[in-house]
Amino acid sequence: MEQITFVPTFAGWQRMARRALSREMPSHQIAWSEIHSDQPGLSLFDENESSSSNGGHTHLVPRKFVDLAASVAMNSDDRRWALLYRLLWRLTHGEPKLLEVFVDPDVALAEQFAKSVRRDVHKMRAFVRFRKVNTGDGDWYVAWFEPEHHIVEHNAAFFVDRFASMQWSILTPERCAHWDGSALSFTEEINRTAAPGGDDVEKLWLTYYSNIFNPARIKIHTMEAEMPKKYWRNLPETSVIPALLEAAPNRVDIMLKKSAQKASTANGEFRSAPVPDTNRLSEVEDAAKHCRACPLYKLGTQTVFGEGPKRATMMLIGEQPGDQEDLAGKPFVGPAGKIMDRALEEAGIDQKQVYVTNAVKHFKWEPRGKRRIHKKPNSREIAACRPWLEAELQLVRPKLVVCLGATAAQTIFGPAFRVTQQRGKVLTSDLAPNCDVVATVHPSSLLRQPDEESREREYAAFVKDLKVALKAAGK
Repeated sequence: MEQITFVPTFAGWQRMARRALSREMPSHQIAWSEIHSDQPGLSLFDENESSSSNGGHTHLVPRKFVDLAASVAMNSDDRRWALLYRLLWRLTHGEPKLLEVFVDPDVALAEQFAKSVRRDVHKMRAFVRFRKVNTGDGDWYVAWFEPEHHIVEHNAAFFVDRFASMQWSILTPERCAHWDGSALSFTEEINRTAAPGGDDVEKLWLTYYSNIFNPARIKIHTMEAEMPKKYWRNLPETSVIPALLEAAPNRVDIMLKKSAQKASTANGEFRSAPVPDTNRLSEVEDAAKHCRACPLYKLGTQTVFGEGPKRATMMLIGEQPGDQEDLAGKPFVGPAGKIMDRALEEAGIDQKQVYVTNAVKHFKWEPRGKRRIHKKPNSREIAACRPWLEAELQLVRPKLVVCLGATAAQTIFGPAFRVTQQRGKVLTSDLAPNCDVVATVHPSSLLRQPDEESREREYAAFVKDLKVALKAAGK
């Protein structure tokens, strides 16, 4: 067994792994040991060793591995370096398609590590709160955060883009990032006592938060799941939430009375049924049947809610029910649903682990002779149904969401999202923070292709996107 000590960064590991690989050192013969600033470097290979020492060997690996390895390297698990070299060794010694074997233990563990890092990156972006400090030379904004993984340097660029006009520091127990308005720098860890406790901006934020707090939308169980308690002490709004929750029932009653008093429109009175605070999907579905938040409740035959297991691995979100779905009261039972069923099977996705739903719960149509022809829902109708989709996401808690078509994708990511540019990519969204999201086309688009060749081509691309989703779901 040979020990390799190295600076614990992706670049540091990459250099040493390349040299170990050039010497044909199997993974089981190497013990990876991190070297820090306070210990001597006793490395198997000289860090200044020239590239010629590789003996002329060139090993090619998929770009996918490099991207995966860069994410895994930020994980705090001590097993990551040995895992990465094990994957590298296998990829270059007879298993070039290894990363496509989703059930392989090494591949699955690497994907798990990378996913945990992505979660931590998202949490840092969501839960960092700056407090103003007067330094004598101007205002400086300081935040305290406790990451689970080594993400500070990776995530700093996001904050530079978001707060480029501010001078700020993000302090953590491991690494600190500083932006002076023109240059980004990093320093060693710091104690939490160095972070400020509050400021005038925070008082303004609490006033604003209290005014925008919507008691009708609060879900206590969901809030605790989405905002883990480890972050609460760093978030100023958590100091006012208990009082706001205590006053919520009275505020909800007032809001409902005001809503009932609004003048009815020419199309009748529209009002949304409150989403119940419950862990039962059936109770949410029953409440959705009484929603009158937009005119579609008069147009559709019935509310078409989602269907599938509550703890589904994957959630598929379409645009709206079609003619056959509207009559049956079930999602994806028409021609597009049959194509989707076939594609799911071909992609290797167990349909018993899939929850299917739509962004809009009523069929919007216009008459054409004796037929009811699909009509795209507008932004108001999508917004009216969004609370029901949010409730489904919160209760089903899938590992992966697949957005089928532009309406579903823009509901999750916002109106600027373009499926044609982002399809088949593993993404994240604030609306679904506990899972990854993959966008693709709606299966109905395959039915509209002009010829058999284009239908086959688009169908193959659709199946490929579903396989990406399957891998991201960890199945």
